[in-house]
Amino acid sequence: MIRRIVLAGICAGALTVPAFADPIEGNWRTQSGETAAIAKCGGAYCITLKTGAHAGKQIGRMNASGSNKYTGSITDPADDKTYSGSATLNGSSMKMKGCALKIFCKSQTWKKM
Repeated sequence: MIRRIVLAGICAGALTVPAFADPIEGNWRTQSGETAAIAKCGGAYCITLKTGAHAGKQIGRMNASGSNKYTGSITDPADDKTYSGSATLNGSSMKMKGCALKIFCKSQTWKKM
């Protein structure tokens, strides 16, 4: 009987799939030197500044839109304006892009910490 219980436990453990974080999750160094945390929030990923003059402020919300690609919105904390945003991951770098009217765009490269 004990042997069956142990065997059942081993089989159940073999079927358990470890939970891996999405590659966008974690702490990122922004181009201006602040730290931004990206974490799951509901069905999206929220971007919150951890350091700098605007620490604690949520500055973005992104949804996965393909392999290492994300779309959503990003807010410039200095003027509190929100833009359509996108992010593309390439290893430990992420290109963040914010656009107004889809033609006036600014980009930054963030580095994973």
